[in-house]
Amino acid sequence: MSDTVIRVEGLGKKYIIGHQRNGSDGLRHVLQDKLTAPFRWLRNPQSAIRNPQSEPFWALKDVSFDVTQGEVVGIIGRNGAGKSTLLKILSRITEPTEGCVRIRGRVASLLEVGTGFHPELTGRENVFLNGAILGMTREEIKRKFDEIVAFAEVEKFLDTPVKRYSSGMYVRLAFAVAAHLEPEILIVDEVLAVGDEAFQKKCLGKMDKVAQQGRTVFFVSHNMPSIKRLCTTVILLSDGRLVERGSPDSVVAAYLQTDSTRKAMVELAESEHLIDSPLQVRTVEVLNSKGKRSDLLLFGETIFIRLGVEVKQPITGARIGIGIQANGVRVATLHAPPVDIAPSEQLQSFTCSLPSSTLLPNVYSLHVGAYRAETGGLDWVPDAIDFRIEAVSVDGLNDHDQRDSGLVRLNASWEGDLLPSTATLLSAAPSSAKRNS
Repeated sequence: MSDTVIRVEGLGKKYIIGHQRNGSDGLRHVLQDKLTAPFRWLRNPQSAIRNPQSEPFWALKDVSFDVTQGEVVGIIGRNGAGKSTLLKILSRITEPTEGCVRIRGRVASLLEVGTGFHPELTGRENVFLNGAILGMTREEIKRKFDEIVAFAEVEKFLDTPVKRYSSGMYVRLAFAVAAHLEPEILIVDEVLAVGDEAFQKKCLGKMDKVAQQGRTVFFVSHNMPSIKRLCTTVILLSDGRLVERGSPDSVVAAYLQTDSTRKAMVELAESEHLIDSPLQVRTVEVLNSKGKRSDLLLFGETIFIRLGVEVKQPITGARIGIGIQANGVRVATLHAPPVDIAPSEQLQSFTCSLPSSTLLPNVYSLHVGAYRAETGGLDWVPDAIDFRIEAVSVDGLNDHDQRDSGLVRLNASWEGDLLPSTATLLSAAPSSAKRNS
């Protein structure tokens, strides 16, 4: 028997988007249309498609893939890419417009946490109600009841109506019920976006356990380290189409490096310079390890910062500088060696490279300028450009998702009775590590 448990062929989902003629007379026109032609929609439902006030929108278009037993599939993409629509079709919540889906096995879905909870019922009653809605038998719920309650951490409020729960308590209990299903295929949409940080880690651990049990899992998340940790395959959707499928490392890297929306190159206006001098930094660019402009970089990439400097009269001993700032703290100040610069109609280029894995994931701001030892400051532009380092490693190892680890990774050495000697460490280190040390 084939190991394929899900087969998607030419899947498409179309919606009709309506447009009002005018915000002030939309209701009047709607009433007028209904009164003048009350049976038009019944006689010809397709007229809505031809109506100039409406247009078709393909949430999914020509999506095809197979999934084998035990595969953990991550689905990523920007908002509106079609991720949730795909999961709703796989969960049989909505029907496709075209194409087909073949599924072998019991399916459980966690798409909207808390769907099926009744606000007037207690937490205890809602566990049984929601469990039944999700497909669990009463005996199964009884057997897992204590485990569900312990996972949600709501023992004290179990006999309180859930309408009195905080939003965090509500989602904890809802996820706890859904997380204890035992289907062959589990479909999960953005569960790690709920609850506090501690509970999100618990959710991630539960998802990890489900994956290790050999079940087939579909997992949608914007948390890229979690996608890389849990998934064996990743699907990238864009504008309703499947644009890439492959290993988590390659697909996540492709998504992050094409998803940057902020400017990775700025031209500085005259008014942004705080010092009036014949030398001014005119352009600032941030480039990734491939030499392409990008304000979103992966942890472990070499970062290049390129400055274009305008000089209107000869200057000796000029030192071009960059200040790196994050969270209101100056991380580092870097200066190029002093140079003599002659006037030129072309911008003089200066490029600074930051060694890989030095800056930890965060958002950084660059201050740019120049100074001369004899006379002091020549130019200064604070907050010239921003860039972000994403908590996903380029080498697929040791993804950095710790927000309390500081801003800079230091190449420190350790010695101790139980540790190998420094000489042993150096001889065992790969050539790339020696070059970076």
